[in-house]
Amino acid sequence: MKRIFDFTAALCALVLLSPVMLITATLIRKNLGSPVLFKQSRPGLNGQVFNMLKFRSMRDATDNKGNTLPDSDRLTPFGLKLRSTSLDELPGLISVLKGEMSLVGPRPLLVEYLPLYNIEQAKRHNVKPGITGWAQVNGRNAISWEQKFELDVWYVEN
Repeated sequence: MKRIFDFTAALCALVLLSPVMLITATLIRKNLGSPVLFKQSRPGLNGQVFNMLKFRSMRDATDNKGNTLPDSDRLTPFGLKLRSTSLDELPGLISVLKGEMSLVGPRPLLVEYLPLYNIEQAKRHNVKPGITGWAQVNGRNAISWEQKFELDVWYVEN
């Protein structure tokens, strides 16, 4: 039942938000250049890795040795606005259509964090990751990582 709802809602959202996504893509191209999307490996259901799409919010920048600069040096005011409004997450609707994500579930973190989870925290992978999650609804960036994990596990268990 949840899969049917996710698919239908994601499809409707993509249709309704396509003008917003087109404008966002155009502004990204103007402000940050190409490509406008980036994909990143993230752990999904049962820790299985999938490629998550997002709108790009940082510029490509390297130091004189070719090393990528820290995120704080690459994030532009425009990119910060994309993130604060969560517009950068809209391409994630495609992952919902593909069945890799749900609309609601624990936010997928980076793959390199997988070995760092304790048994309790790893429960977050017992469901599909979401575009938004219980932790985001209940504090987003105003709560600690420990609180986010607790809320994610609560969502999984309830």
